[in-house]
Amino acid sequence: MAKRAFDIVIAGFGLLLLGPVLLVIALWIKLDTRGPAIFRQERVGRGGVPFRIHKFRTMRADAPAIGPQITIGDDARITRVGRFLRRTKMDELPQLIDVLVGAMSLVGPRPEVPQYVALYPRDLRDKVLSVRPGITDPVSIAFRDESTLLARATDPEREYVEVMLPRKLAAAAAYVEQATLGRDLRLIAQTLRALVLGR
Repeated sequence: MAKRAFDIVIAGFGLLLLGPVLLVIALWIKLDTRGPAIFRQERVGRGGVPFRIHKFRTMRADAPAIGPQITIGDDARITRVGRFLRRTKMDELPQLIDVLVGAMSLVGPRPEVPQYVALYPRDLRDKVLSVRPGITDPVSIAFRDESTLLARATDPEREYVEVMLPRKLAAAAAYVEQATLGRDLRLIAQTLRALVLGR
């Protein structure tokens, strides 16, 4: 209950405070390339229930049809504005809406697409999906340069499925086992510090 109340207060305050910034970013995206400013994608949420996540669009509008689900290195589908938004993580700001409506939390396991959730071992799947997914978590901090790491692999898709996904899943399960509001506050502080310092 305390976690949900915290989510509502911070997400609501964040949307009010950042409203003008969100509008400027949306306009910037529209002026840069054709297509919607907001990107919506199906992810798997709490209890295995699918929901539509909101992010600022950082790729060409036809990106899902011409490439993989994962982003690899200097992906040619990423727009000029998108590179800045991804580097600063500002593309994630619309997820405050998902937090406010209850589909997500500020802190929780990052939600995956159904394609990869289908690969989760049953026991870990049930544990990770027992809580609301979040905007940030220990995995988000540890794998902040995920696309760069994948670019070094001979087969990025295989590297993600066989190496990176199991590590991310284990870390997400560990978070669920140890989650407290105090730990969430520390993770939020760590995330902000990583963004400010650029690492």
